[in-house]
Formats: sequence, C-alpha cells, structure tokens
Amino acid sequence: MTNSNNPDLEPLTRTQILVVMGVTAIILLVVAKVWQYLGSIAIVDIQFNLLAVLSGLAMAAGIITASSIIYRLWPAYRRSADAYLELVIRPLVWPDLIWLGLLPGLSEELLFRGVMLPALGNNLLAVILSSCLFGILHLSGIQQWPYVVWATIVGFALGYATLITGNLLVPIVAHIITNLVASFLWKIGQASSVNS
Repeated sequence: MTNSNNPDLEPLTRTQILVVMGVTAIILLVVAKVWQYLGSIAIVDIQFNLLAVLSGLAMAAGIITASSIIYRLWPAYRRSADAYLELVIRPLVWPDLIWLGLLPGLSEELLFRGVMLPALGNNLLAVILSSCLFGILHLSGIQQWPYVVWATIVGFALGYATLITGNLLVPIVAHIITNLVASFLWKIGQASSVNS
C-alpha cells in the first residue's frame, strides 16, 4: 500500500516513526558533539530567561501563521506538507506528538544552530549554509521539494534569530512549539474530517 499523496513514500508504522525519530535525534546529537569536540567549537549559549522564551513563542506564532498562509496559497506546498504530515503524524497517537516536538526541536537546533553556525563562522553565510542543510534534512522524496523550500526558509529564520540573540533557547522554543502546534492541528483536522 502506498501513500496516495506521494507514491514515492511507503506508509510507516507508529513504532517505525518513533524509532526513526529517536535514532535521528541520537545521530544528530552525536554529530553535533563530535563536530563540537573535533572542531573545538564553542556551542551557542542557552540562556534561560523570559525574553528568550517569549521570543521563541513569538517566532513559533510567526512560523505557524506564515505556514498556514502558504499552505492556502501554494498548492504544491499544500500537497507536499500533507504528504509529509500523513507519513509522519498519522501513525502516531496523541502522546507521541510530545516526542515529535521535543526530539527534533532539541537535536536539530543543537546541530544546525548550536554547533554548525559557530563552526561555519557565525555570520550570515553560516545562516544560509546551515539553513540549506536543514532544508535538505527534510527531503523525504523528490516530490517533497516545496516542503524542503519551506524548511530552508524556517531554518533561515531560526538561524538568524540565533545569530542576533546569541541564545540557542530562542530557536529551540520556536522549533518545539511549531512542531507541537502543527502536529496537534493536523491531528485535530484529520479527526474532524473523519467525523464529518
């Protein structure tokens, strides 16, 4: 049985999704720590303060709003996002969505913004390069290119926020909240379309 939105992608089970999320998070964390160690890279600070949390929440709100607008206006992105969300979220049960927020939000931010930005020069070029690699990480099939474009744009916003704040907590909060809200909204939408 293939995914009707994207014939390149075979459906996965809940266990497979959870294992892939966990293994991916571990791999990203290991890569980040090895790169940090071998490159003697000072990771971007995580400063726990109200401004950072509020900034992360505001970024998440902006990303979610922009995504919903693009979803309505760009049919190719809508198909791509639906296929990706169908593949990743449909098999999960509600409590699993917490892991979907936390694991990528922590591991991806540690690697792409925490280690990669300083390793590449902690400047605008580093933000652009890390954003492109972040986008590529979200490629799950050739038809997913619009989702990759969106992930690259989000990666740029998260990287730029890290660059100007010097605080890794801002993109971590934004990433976790964006993943949580997007997955909960998608699950709610799917449940309501089944019930109607």
